[in-house]
Amino acid sequence: DNRYGTGQSVWDGINRTTNLIVAGKNVVVAGYGWCGKGVAMRAKGLGASVIVCEVDPIKAMEAVMDGFKVMKMVDAAKVGDFFVTVTGCKDVITENAFMNMKDGAILCNAGHFDCEVDVAGLKKLAVESKLARNNIDGYKLPNGNWLYVIGEGRLVNLAAGDGHPAEIMDMSFAIQALSAAYLVKNKDKLTDKIVYVPDEIDKEVANRKLKFWELEIDKLTPEQEKYLNSWQV
Repeated sequence: DNRYGTGQSVWDGINRTTNLIVAGKNVVVAGYGWCGKGVAMRAKGLGASVIVCEVDPIKAMEAVMDGFKVMKMVDAAKVGDFFVTVTGCKDVITENAFMNMKDGAILCNAGHFDCEVDVAGLKKLAVESKLARNNIDGYKLPNGNWLYVIGEGRLVNLAAGDGHPAEIMDMSFAIQALSAAYLVKNKDKLTDKIVYVPDEIDKEVANRKLKFWELEIDKLTPEQEKYLNSWQV
């Protein structure tokens, strides 16, 4: 859902709204969780040079190992053409970054509400604004540069696109439905406030999807299962 659904639907929303080429551009992805990984992966596939901004050293290291540059937002702001926030936090892109951005930079959010990109702060900072294109607002900074925000800084894959493809949501909804049934069937046995989706539900949905795709995978032999579990003896 996050890596493949968000990864694709974000760029669907950006591409259809801006009608700009992504190849050869610098794409700044703020946040390298599963959503950020998907957005960065698809940007790379479209031919962009990807920069990741993170606060978690482990995720930042992952981004480097995945072949992406890692910078502070204030530094990435100087070179970015497209900016996508996918953090779930607030104030990810604020005035100190806005004032470093090049003329024509495009900003959007795919993680949370319209506070990841500080749209309210950008409006106060701007000396002029305009509707640059359908669903794209332009803001002129005191230094003369124009910045452009897609979908008012709201979830770009929904505000400017159709959301996740059906082939992603069928699995998400299947897991939700089976999880609800699991809670009902096991309500007297559960004591935790948060219950993780059991592996058997994940595997059931995955097996159904593979069957629909007419794909087959190998199965462990009894001897292999015994070998893999031998550490428990």
